[in-house]
Amino acid sequence: MKKPSGSISHITTPVRAWAHRFAFLLLVASAFGLMLLGKADAVLVERARSAVTDAVTPLLDAASRPADAINDMIESLSELADLRGENALLRRENERLRSWQAVAQKLEAESTALRRLTRAVPESSLRFVTARVVGDPGGAFARSVLVNAGVRDGVAKGQAAITSDGLVGRVAEAGMQSARVLLITDINSRIPVLVGTGRDRAILAGDNSAQPKLLYLAPDVDVAPGDKIITSGHGGAFPPGLPVGVVSQVGEGALRALPFADWGHLEYLRLADYELSGVLMPPGARDGTLSADGSHARENEGAKGEPQRAER
Repeated sequence: MKKPSGSISHITTPVRAWAHRFAFLLLVASAFGLMLLGKADAVLVERARSAVTDAVTPLLDAASRPADAINDMIESLSELADLRGENALLRRENERLRSWQAVAQKLEAESTALRRLTRAVPESSLRFVTARVVGDPGGAFARSVLVNAGVRDGVAKGQAAITSDGLVGRVAEAGMQSARVLLITDINSRIPVLVGTGRDRAILAGDNSAQPKLLYLAPDVDVAPGDKIITSGHGGAFPPGLPVGVVSQVGEGALRALPFADWGHLEYLRLADYELSGVLMPPGARDGTLSADGSHARENEGAKGEPQRAER
């Protein structure tokens, strides 16, 4: 019995060694053969590949389920730990907000009582129209944008143009279907503002650069980069408290402001009507020579003795 076993191992050992030595060449030859078979009979190869895939897919699915279950369990545990931390954080924030709510209710009651006592004039109502920016006709000497809303939509000259970030500019021209918004960086823009926590008065003056200047600020005022800038409401052009930007540069040459508005991504503007006329009232509106749509009245065309021409 030992002799046949030895003779078999004597035969298989060289074959096994030859197979190990030329395994790479066999694999290359097999791949080349499969490529030739696929070119010769593509339908047969596709059917064989589909059959192999159908046979292996259930095995792979069964093998992956334990790993998926373990991953789901680990994710659930990590989410549970995160939820506990978030729950504790939300509890603390809720307590803090409740305290602030009590303070706000107290201040609201005091404000209402003081308004009744002083008979303060209530602030004007707010009406606004949201318009899409459709053009940027500005160049090296102008900073303005065109929007697709006009007089027919309730837009009028002098209205404030704002975004969620802050003040962008004001309506300089209003047509029936479009309007031109003069940006706060334009050289023709002058806005009364308040700077810093001290609420010091200044004028935000555009100079066609990305960072307008701060003019007429008192020399003894302590201003630092990062101080917030808001509208002051002086002159009746804009309501007080609209966010404008922050102080970006402090030096002997000039004070610069960095607006909150993102000039490179102006897509929609809110044209707000705060019912403020102020210095932006168009000429002729004070003496009543403008009609409701901004056009001059024609009933006084013959005031100089010239008869009005009849329409043919």
